[in-house]
Amino acid sequence: MLKRQGVKMPIITKTQRLIISFLSLAVIFTSQAVSATITIPLRSKKGMVVSAHPLASEAGLAMLKKGGNAVDAAVATTLAISVVEPFSAGIGGGGFLLLHSEKTGEIKALDFRERAPIKATRNMYLDANGKVIPGASTNGYLAVATPGTVAGMYEVHSRYGKLPWQEVVEPSIALAKNGFIISNRISWLSLSRFQDRKPRILNNPAASKIFTRNGKYYQPGEKLIQSDLAKTLEAISQNHQSFYTGKIAQTIANDMAKNGGLITLEDLKSYKAIWRTPVCGNFRKAKVCSMSPPSSGGVHLLQMLNIIGETDLKSLGRNHPDAIHIMVEAMKIAYSDRAKYLGDPDFVKVPVSQLISPAYAQKRRQQINMNQAIPSTELKPEIKTLKTHESTETSHLNVVDADRNAVSLTFTINTGFGAGIVTPGTGIVLNNEMDDFAAAPGVPNFFGLVGNEANSITPRKTPLSSMTPTIVTENNRLRLAVGAPGGSTIITQVLQIILNILEYKMDVGAAVSVPRIHHQWLPDELRVEAWGLDALTLEDLRRRGQKIKETTPWGNINAIGVTENNSLEGAADSRGEGSAKGY
Repeated sequence: MLKRQGVKMPIITKTQRLIISFLSLAVIFTSQAVSATITIPLRSKKGMVVSAHPLASEAGLAMLKKGGNAVDAAVATTLAISVVEPFSAGIGGGGFLLLHSEKTGEIKALDFRERAPIKATRNMYLDANGKVIPGASTNGYLAVATPGTVAGMYEVHSRYGKLPWQEVVEPSIALAKNGFIISNRISWLSLSRFQDRKPRILNNPAASKIFTRNGKYYQPGEKLIQSDLAKTLEAISQNHQSFYTGKIAQTIANDMAKNGGLITLEDLKSYKAIWRTPVCGNFRKAKVCSMSPPSSGGVHLLQMLNIIGETDLKSLGRNHPDAIHIMVEAMKIAYSDRAKYLGDPDFVKVPVSQLISPAYAQKRRQQINMNQAIPSTELKPEIKTLKTHESTETSHLNVVDADRNAVSLTFTINTGFGAGIVTPGTGIVLNNEMDDFAAAPGVPNFFGLVGNEANSITPRKTPLSSMTPTIVTENNRLRLAVGAPGGSTIITQVLQIILNILEYKMDVGAAVSVPRIHHQWLPDELRVEAWGLDALTLEDLRRRGQKIKETTPWGNINAIGVTENNSLEGAADSRGEGSAKGY
């Protein structure tokens, strides 16, 4: 019987292994037609930008070609995404980034996440009976947290950028002023997932004016022009503080006061992006660094990698039921810990060092029975559960420059079109990040994620996140920059891409394309893409007690890898419309 790091592995004959390996290969090729095609990675020698939209990637690449560095390109790409993906991320939201210096090997982490307004209260989304008011934390002015994207971009650029600030903002201004053609491949404004947001958009005059015509979203092939947003970006290019202390800030505060929102001029004036220490750990020969709390991404990415430990996944094969089972059990353990321990480290004590320690992983790994899935209720039975759909919103980008400095950045406005609010005259789509707090302990948010006291609402507190911008190095040299949108699936997406590249030796294109799995502890179900696993493997997993739910494809991950000859290899997920641009 195989035994890896204390985990007993069931006996599987050579014949069964050959059958499973053959079927796994067949599934990969079959799934290309059903869910996602295998992306051929872009290869280049100098620099590369990969993001969720071709126009944004082009904006970043233009900075590299002008002699800018990874930071310049990342800022330009981020602001461009704010224009071409206003439904998922923008200057009305916030996020996290990791920055790698190839010269020193140092990795820095910046938190520019949204924060609770000063007037926010612990029970602000509860009725008189202590029950959560449906939609209160996702719709309208009360759902908005203080935005951080502009502050974050200026902070990282002022410290590490090379080109003038006005120059890196200019591509986004042009895209907003001149407009862009809505993609025929993915009509983001008419996708079914946004139909439930239409009443909210139509109810907000400023949002309705920009994104709809005669009560309908703009259609593929039509040009979207955002004149007000162009003026806002022009003001920011002259002085970024106009967003926090100037005319833009005053406009936001006035609109909030008029409509029952909580954000005041004091909230905006006091906002600061925070430099934090990234969480890092070793996996095989690599060092994996990711975002620390208030993101849960890095902690639980490392926890899952540690639980997998030295298990020889490569010998088993990527779709072997043993390999999948141990990954799934690691996911469940990590997400159960997320609900209990994670929150804003400026307000609660988060046991980061314990959670990412190999010793703790070893202890948790002993709980895994390779023949029987752990029921989620046994991990923490008192937490309530709620089934809900996932959102694919949020946006991620990676940049690597000619010196192999890298930025991995994830940012968001939370759900589609955020709170469904545009501040009049600014073109700014405002976030609904207050939903990422625990409205009440044990009650899941929009993404089905459960929080506890550690993530309760407190003034100026940062809500918990799953965003997982990640940089992997080997011998202090860049190996991989990776990250994803996708709500609660972000952490498991990043986990699988790292395993695909480091363990299964895939190129970046295959790594971001092949079918994925996801388990987040609650609800107790193993999500797999339809046709993602063969029937024999699915039956084996069901026999072990895994509750399989086959779904449509999810995610929109992207990555840039550095090959052995120091060339770059980048790819965007074929499930989305992203692209890699290099030179």
